[in-house]
Amino acid sequence: MGVRLVVVDDHRLHAEALASALKLRGHRVLASAAPVAGAAELVVSRAPEVCLLGTAAPEGPGTFDPVARIKRERPQVAVVVLGPVPSPRGIAAAFAAGASGYVRHDERVENVERALVKARAGETAVAPQLLQGAFAELLHPSARPDDEGQRLLRLLTRREVEVLTRIAEGEDTRLIAERMRIAPSTARTHVQRVLMKLEVGSRLEAAALAARTGLLDQAAPGRTGIPGRTAPGAGAPS
Repeated sequence: MGVRLVVVDDHRLHAEALASALKLRGHRVLASAAPVAGAAELVVSRAPEVCLLGTAAPEGPGTFDPVARIKRERPQVAVVVLGPVPSPRGIAAAFAAGASGYVRHDERVENVERALVKARAGETAVAPQLLQGAFAELLHPSARPDDEGQRLLRLLTRREVEVLTRIAEGEDTRLIAERMRIAPSTARTHVQRVLMKLEVGSRLEAAALAARTGLLDQAAPGRTGIPGRTAPGAGAPS
Protein backbone atom coordinates (compact mmCIF):
# COMPACT_ATOMS: atom_id res chain seq x y z
CA MET A 1 0.00 0.00 0.00
CA GLY A 2 1.42 3.37 -1.01
CA VAL A 3 2.37 6.10 1.43
CA ARG A 4 0.15 9.16 1.65
CA LEU A 5 2.60 12.06 1.66
CA VAL A 6 3.41 15.71 1.10
CA VAL A 7 6.67 16.67 -0.64
CA VAL A 8 8.31 20.04 0.05
CA ASP A 9 11.66 21.43 -1.06
CA ASP A 10 13.21 24.88 -1.32
CA HIS A 11 13.40 24.27 -5.08
CA ARG A 12 10.00 23.74 -6.71
CA LEU A 13 11.54 21.72 -9.54
CA HIS A 14 13.01 19.26 -7.03
CA ALA A 15 9.70 18.96 -5.20
CA GLU A 16 7.77 18.27 -8.41
CA ALA A 17 10.35 15.77 -9.69
CA LEU A 18 10.27 13.85 -6.41
CA ALA A 19 6.49 13.90 -6.36
CA SER A 20 6.31 12.55 -9.93
CA ALA A 21 8.82 9.77 -9.22
CA LEU A 22 6.96 8.67 -6.10
CA LYS A 23 3.56 8.76 -7.81
CA LEU A 24 4.90 6.45 -10.50
CA ARG A 25 5.88 4.02 -7.73
CA GLY A 26 2.32 3.89 -6.39
CA HIS A 27 2.43 6.49 -3.61
CA ARG A 28 -0.26 9.09 -3.09
CA VAL A 29 1.25 12.57 -3.16
CA LEU A 30 -1.28 14.99 -1.66
CA ALA A 31 0.78 18.06 -2.56
CA SER A 32 4.24 19.18 -3.65
CA ALA A 33 5.41 22.66 -2.88
CA ALA A 34 8.22 25.13 -2.21
CA PRO A 35 9.74 26.59 -0.12
CA VAL A 36 10.33 24.47 2.98
CA ALA A 37 9.26 27.39 5.17
CA GLY A 38 5.64 26.66 4.19
CA ALA A 39 5.81 22.95 5.00
CA ALA A 40 4.03 23.16 8.35
CA GLU A 41 0.96 24.93 6.97
CA LEU A 42 0.69 22.44 4.13
CA VAL A 43 1.05 19.41 6.39
CA VAL A 44 -1.42 20.75 8.94
CA SER A 45 -4.02 21.32 6.20
CA ARG A 46 -3.47 18.07 4.25
CA ALA A 47 -2.68 15.66 7.12
CA PRO A 48 -0.45 13.18 5.26
CA GLU A 49 1.13 10.11 6.79
CA VAL A 50 4.63 11.35 5.93
CA CYS A 51 6.20 14.66 4.97
CA LEU A 52 9.29 14.42 2.75
CA LEU A 53 11.24 17.60 3.39
CA GLY A 54 14.15 18.46 1.08
CA THR A 55 16.78 20.94 2.18
CA ALA A 56 20.17 22.07 0.89
CA ALA A 57 21.15 23.61 4.24
CA PRO A 58 20.67 21.17 7.14
CA GLU A 59 22.79 23.37 9.41
CA GLY A 60 21.15 26.67 8.50
CA PRO A 61 19.41 28.61 11.28
CA GLY A 62 15.71 27.78 11.45
CA THR A 63 15.90 25.04 8.80
CA PHE A 64 14.01 22.56 10.94
CA ASP A 65 11.56 24.96 12.58
CA PRO A 66 8.79 23.63 10.27
CA VAL A 67 9.57 20.09 11.48
CA ALA A 68 9.14 21.14 15.10
CA ARG A 69 5.81 22.79 14.29
CA ILE A 70 4.59 19.76 12.34
CA LYS A 71 5.36 17.49 15.29
CA ARG A 72 3.67 19.92 17.65
CA GLU A 73 0.47 20.31 15.60
CA ARG A 74 0.36 16.96 13.76
CA PRO A 75 2.38 14.59 15.96
CA GLN A 76 1.16 11.55 14.01
CA VAL A 77 2.88 12.77 10.83
CA ALA A 78 6.37 11.36 10.28
CA VAL A 79 8.94 13.70 8.72
CA VAL A 80 11.78 12.40 6.56
CA VAL A 81 14.50 14.90 5.66
CA LEU A 82 16.19 14.64 2.27
CA GLY A 83 19.44 16.57 2.15
CA PRO A 84 23.19 16.62 1.59
CA VAL A 85 25.61 14.62 3.69
CA PRO A 86 25.48 16.69 6.88
CA SER A 87 27.87 17.16 9.73
CA PRO A 88 26.71 15.37 12.89
CA ARG A 89 25.36 18.72 14.10
CA GLY A 90 23.10 19.02 11.05
CA ILE A 91 21.52 15.61 11.39
CA ALA A 92 21.28 16.03 15.17
CA ALA A 93 19.30 19.23 14.58
CA ALA A 94 16.87 17.34 12.34
CA PHE A 95 16.20 14.65 14.94
CA ALA A 96 16.09 17.14 17.79
CA ALA A 97 13.28 18.92 15.91
CA GLY A 98 11.36 15.65 15.61
CA ALA A 99 12.34 14.13 12.25
CA SER A 100 11.91 10.38 11.88
CA GLY A 101 14.49 9.96 9.13
CA TYR A 102 17.28 11.49 7.12
CA VAL A 103 18.13 10.37 3.59
CA ARG A 104 21.02 11.67 1.52
CA HIS A 105 19.83 13.50 -1.58
CA ASP A 106 22.11 11.42 -3.82
CA GLU A 107 20.33 8.19 -2.86
CA ARG A 108 18.30 6.22 -5.38
CA VAL A 109 14.54 6.72 -5.33
CA GLU A 110 14.11 3.16 -4.00
CA ASN A 111 16.01 4.14 -0.85
CA VAL A 112 13.91 7.27 -0.42
CA GLU A 113 10.81 5.11 -0.79
CA ARG A 114 12.14 2.63 1.78
CA ALA A 115 12.71 5.48 4.25
CA LEU A 116 9.14 6.74 3.78
CA VAL A 117 7.69 3.30 4.49
CA LYS A 118 9.86 2.83 7.59
CA ALA A 119 8.95 6.28 8.91
CA ARG A 120 5.24 5.60 8.42
CA ALA A 121 5.67 2.42 10.45
CA GLY A 122 7.19 4.41 13.30
CA GLU A 123 10.76 3.31 12.65
CA THR A 124 13.87 5.45 12.40
CA ALA A 125 14.87 5.81 8.75
CA VAL A 126 18.53 6.74 8.65
CA ALA A 127 21.85 5.11 7.76
CA PRO A 128 23.52 3.72 10.93
CA GLN A 129 26.68 5.79 10.49
CA LEU A 130 24.70 9.03 10.22
CA LEU A 131 22.64 8.13 13.27
CA GLN A 132 25.76 7.32 15.29
CA GLY A 133 27.25 10.73 14.50
CA ALA A 134 24.00 12.47 15.37
CA PHE A 135 23.74 10.77 18.76
CA ALA A 136 27.35 11.64 19.52
CA GLU A 137 26.64 15.30 18.72
CA LEU A 138 23.50 15.33 20.88
CA LEU A 139 25.36 13.80 23.82
CA HIS A 140 28.57 15.79 23.41
CA PRO A 141 27.84 18.98 21.43
CA SER A 142 30.82 20.43 19.61
CA ALA A 143 31.68 24.12 19.76
CA ARG A 144 28.92 26.43 18.58
CA PRO A 145 29.69 29.26 16.14
CA ASP A 146 30.11 31.79 18.97
CA ASP A 147 32.62 29.51 20.71
CA GLU A 148 34.49 28.94 17.46
CA GLY A 149 34.58 32.67 16.80
CA GLN A 150 36.11 33.29 20.22
CA ARG A 151 38.70 30.57 19.66
CA LEU A 152 39.76 32.04 16.32
CA LEU A 153 39.74 35.55 17.73
CA ARG A 154 42.29 34.58 20.35
CA LEU A 155 44.68 33.55 17.57
CA LEU A 156 44.80 37.02 16.03
CA THR A 157 46.59 40.19 17.10
CA ARG A 158 44.77 43.52 17.16
CA ARG A 159 46.38 44.47 13.83
CA GLU A 160 45.40 41.14 12.26
CA VAL A 161 41.79 41.59 13.34
CA GLU A 162 41.79 44.97 11.58
CA VAL A 163 43.24 43.33 8.48
CA LEU A 164 40.58 40.59 8.58
CA THR A 165 37.86 43.21 8.95
CA ARG A 166 39.14 45.00 5.87
CA ILE A 167 39.39 41.70 3.95
CA ALA A 168 35.76 40.99 4.84
CA GLU A 169 34.84 44.41 3.42
CA GLY A 170 36.52 43.56 0.13
CA GLU A 171 39.60 45.75 0.40
CA ASP A 172 42.64 44.60 -1.58
CA THR A 173 46.23 44.70 -0.30
CA ARG A 174 46.94 48.12 -1.79
CA LEU A 175 43.90 49.66 -0.14
CA ILE A 176 44.61 47.93 3.18
CA ALA A 177 48.15 49.34 3.12
CA GLU A 178 46.93 52.82 2.23
CA ARG A 179 44.21 53.01 4.87
CA MET A 180 46.33 51.45 7.60
CA ARG A 181 49.29 53.64 6.60
CA ILE A 182 51.67 50.73 6.28
CA ALA A 183 53.87 49.48 3.42
CA PRO A 184 52.21 47.15 0.88
CA SER A 185 54.75 44.45 1.79
CA THR A 186 53.72 44.74 5.45
CA ALA A 187 50.05 44.53 4.48
CA ARG A 188 50.76 41.38 2.45
CA THR A 189 52.54 39.85 5.43
CA HIS A 190 49.57 40.60 7.70
CA VAL A 191 47.15 39.08 5.16
CA GLN A 192 49.23 35.91 4.85
CA ARG A 193 49.46 35.57 8.63
CA VAL A 194 45.69 35.92 8.95
CA LEU A 195 45.12 33.22 6.31
CA MET A 196 47.68 30.96 7.98
CA LYS A 197 46.21 31.37 11.49
CA LEU A 198 42.67 30.77 10.26
CA GLU A 199 43.88 27.79 8.21
CA VAL A 200 42.23 28.98 5.00
CA GLY A 201 43.61 29.31 1.51
CA SER A 202 42.11 32.56 0.28
CA ARG A 203 40.70 35.92 1.33
CA LEU A 204 37.23 34.75 0.33
CA GLU A 205 37.48 31.73 2.63
CA ALA A 206 38.72 33.98 5.45
CA ALA A 207 35.77 36.33 5.02
CA ALA A 208 33.32 33.41 4.88
CA LEU A 209 34.81 31.86 8.03
CA ALA A 210 34.60 35.17 9.88
CA ALA A 211 30.96 35.55 8.88
CA ARG A 212 30.02 31.95 9.74
CA THR A 213 31.60 31.99 13.20
CA GLY A 214 30.61 35.55 14.10
CA LEU A 215 34.26 36.36 14.72
CA LEU A 216 33.95 40.03 13.77
CA ASP A 217 30.58 40.45 15.49
CA GLN A 218 32.04 39.64 18.89
CA ALA A 219 33.24 43.18 19.18
CA ALA A 220 34.56 45.69 21.68
CA PRO A 221 35.05 49.38 20.85
CA GLY A 222 38.47 50.18 19.49
CA ARG A 223 39.51 46.55 18.92
CA THR A 224 40.31 47.00 15.22
CA GLY A 225 41.67 50.50 15.39
CA ILE A 226 39.20 51.62 12.69
CA PRO A 227 37.45 54.83 13.77
CA GLY A 228 33.78 54.41 14.55
CA ARG A 229 33.93 50.60 14.36
CA THR A 230 33.04 48.03 16.95
CA ALA A 231 35.27 45.03 16.71
CA PRO A 232 36.09 41.72 18.35
CA GLY A 233 37.28 41.41 21.94
CA ALA A 234 40.67 41.01 23.51
CA GLY A 235 43.67 39.57 21.74
CA ALA A 236 47.42 39.95 21.86
CA PRO A 237 48.79 43.30 20.72
CA SER A 238 50.54 43.48 17.36
